[in-house]
Amino acid sequence: MPIVDGTSLIYTVKQGDTLFSIASSIGGTVPLLVESNAIYPPVTDPYLIYPGQVLVISMPGNRQVNHIVSAGETLNELAGRYQTTIDLLQGINNQIMDPNQIYQNQVLQVPALIYLVEQGDSLNKIAKRFGISLSALLEANRHRPGISPDVIYPGYQLIVPLPTSSNIVVLQPLPGTRIQDGQSLEGFARAFEGTILYRIVDLNNQIVSGEKPIQTTAGAPAYGSFSTSITLDQQPTTQSGELWVYTRSPRDGSMQDLVQLPVLF
Repeated sequence: MPIVDGTSLIYTVKQGDTLFSIASSIGGTVPLLVESNAIYPPVTDPYLIYPGQVLVISMPGNRQVNHIVSAGETLNELAGRYQTTIDLLQGINNQIMDPNQIYQNQVLQVPALIYLVEQGDSLNKIAKRFGISLSALLEANRHRPGISPDVIYPGYQLIVPLPTSSNIVVLQPLPGTRIQDGQSLEGFARAFEGTILYRIVDLNNQIVSGEKPIQTTAGAPAYGSFSTSITLDQQPTTQSGELWVYTRSPRDGSMQDLVQLPVLF
């Protein structure tokens, strides 16, 4: 599946910006900016960008998506764009001291991936593949050139929000990707005594991996990172299924904060 490797930046065009100035000061190359944001006919005149447009800039590095804060943006707006919560954004960006104060040009990690559009793709197919709604996909790509509900172009880099709860985000594996025994399961979570759980089920609701605990690096009210190796207990009976990451209530043991990721076997 063509998920973009490396570090991706989400940048809002300012007055006076050109593709050359963006590539020179922030990163990427002009040809890649043109292709990944569809800055060409019939979308627009070649190399033409406008203030307020949102561009994706991809560079070599660790796989991570960062949002460069533009003037006037708030954490609440970013939470809406990426289908998550203010608490989680603050929790995975410990440089945010006050959720009511973020600053222009501040670089914040966001729960998203960048998908490279292929021939024959549609927004509906992509949304279904990653387990999100079409409206969430469109909201994440609001104000981007080359985006419409009906037409997308091969080579376009699409922002895809990751499924989250208020307290959990899974960064690896990515939704819609193939998993196997021993693969890393990573992310951030806020949990009582730092304990979260995972299980894996197939589409017949057969348990592929029974409930297993994961210890995070910090307990609530802080968000801690987590990393463990996936263990598969049974052979799946279908080619796809779901990875569940969640907590249980210390009061009654009920499942809480469930994050469900579609996965392949």
